[in-house]
Amino acid sequence: MTMQTPQPIATEAFTDADAAVARLEEIYERNTQFLRDRFQAYANGEVFQSRVRATYPFVRITTSTHARLDSRLSYGFVARPGVHETSVTRPDLFRLYLTEQIRLLIENHGLPVEIGVSNEPIPIHFAYRRDINIEGSLAGVDSALLTRSLRDVFDTPNLAAMDDAIADGTFERAPGQPEPLSLFRAARVDYSLRRLYHYTGTDPEHFQNFVIFTNYQFYVDAFVQACQQRLAAGEAGPDAFVAPGNVIMRNQRLGGGTTGTAPERLPQMPAYHLVEPGYQGITLINIGTGPSNARNVTDHVAVLRPHAWLMLGHCAGLRNSQRLGDYVLAHGYVREDHVLDHELPPWVPIPALAEMQVALESAVGDITGLSGFELKRIMRTGTVASVDNRNWEISGPAVIHRLSQSRAIALDMESAAIAANGYRFRVPYGTLLCVSDKPLHGEIKLAGMANEFYRQRVGQHLQIGLKALEQLKQEESERLHSRKLRSFAEVAFQ
Repeated sequence: MTMQTPQPIATEAFTDADAAVARLEEIYERNTQFLRDRFQAYANGEVFQSRVRATYPFVRITTSTHARLDSRLSYGFVARPGVHETSVTRPDLFRLYLTEQIRLLIENHGLPVEIGVSNEPIPIHFAYRRDINIEGSLAGVDSALLTRSLRDVFDTPNLAAMDDAIADGTFERAPGQPEPLSLFRAARVDYSLRRLYHYTGTDPEHFQNFVIFTNYQFYVDAFVQACQQRLAAGEAGPDAFVAPGNVIMRNQRLGGGTTGTAPERLPQMPAYHLVEPGYQGITLINIGTGPSNARNVTDHVAVLRPHAWLMLGHCAGLRNSQRLGDYVLAHGYVREDHVLDHELPPWVPIPALAEMQVALESAVGDITGLSGFELKRIMRTGTVASVDNRNWEISGPAVIHRLSQSRAIALDMESAAIAANGYRFRVPYGTLLCVSDKPLHGEIKLAGMANEFYRQRVGQHLQIGLKALEQLKQEESERLHSRKLRSFAEVAFQ
């Protein structure tokens, strides 16, 4: 079959990052509009005798030397001489991110970047900003006019090409193929952008660069209340608060008002966003219970390249010296959840990140008013074990022996997966848990105990997490994104 494609656009070199991103957006918008126009014709019954294809734009840099300007950076440079390239999607959404990455490449290597049209097809589903029922759009078309299936005319998502081989270090470059420039190619990013809306009920445009994961609705209720109070008071900083259904409450200092309609039922992992300029606000996601949810949501949030994510939740205290309501700052993880064993074998250590640990410990001191030796009365630093069996405490003595040998001081089901995926995707991570029960010492979670515990600790725990993220915002991004998360031959993009 012949191929219908947009008119060619010549590859061009740029020494200005803003101009380079503008060209990326021009190519992307033109090519996706081409696909939408052709699909509309197809849905209206036009018979196609040729395939239709448009491709993503690319960014490329070619170097001939190992030299670069600044060796202190963890990103913003290519690891070795050669051709380095990546395809790009949604440059409107990633404009700030792409501008910084391209600017650093130009500055660190003293070379222009090239912008052009890649050979990676845009699936027809991804030509639309939001999930749409492509097949449903064809329901009224006379089947006699449709001599071929949709896949005979348009490119559709190819999951075999949307893997995480670059991030996992298993990518094998074909002879003559450029080195990767980023962890994710365009179609992989597009796939996750759709999944984010599906699971969280909010568009990716609302996600912020600092993320809190939690496993209890109580934290969501406290976060929603705090955000709404700040906006109603016209507080400086945040511009809006976004809830599932893209319900947007605007700051009173910007005129106030609420738009959008809440869904009849909450999505599986609802997200809430305190929006600040430059994506510098805070996103909170209630991931529910279990390591699969934790792995699932972080697989998708990672494509947004956040500056940090934290786990704030409840845990079982494993030491008799702990009390209900005590805090646990994780400095290591026992990965008994197994959800990432294939991508990141259990023998890979997941290190504590100094910037994250300092911010969390400092925030506990600021919010509780305790410091030094007194702080140890309510917070303990140590290893957290994450398991895939909610009923671990009745699974027999072998589990208890393993936990004792690991020196773990707390147990949950999500923290290790969130930390491991942070390590895997080069996103700074941290964990601060609150002891809600001590099943090994006769203090199991009962209704009366739980209600009192939640009243006393949820609000304070959330405030600690918010305080820690506010401190991390003051860090330079080059410092926050630790070099210890980077591999031997790393991609240039953060």
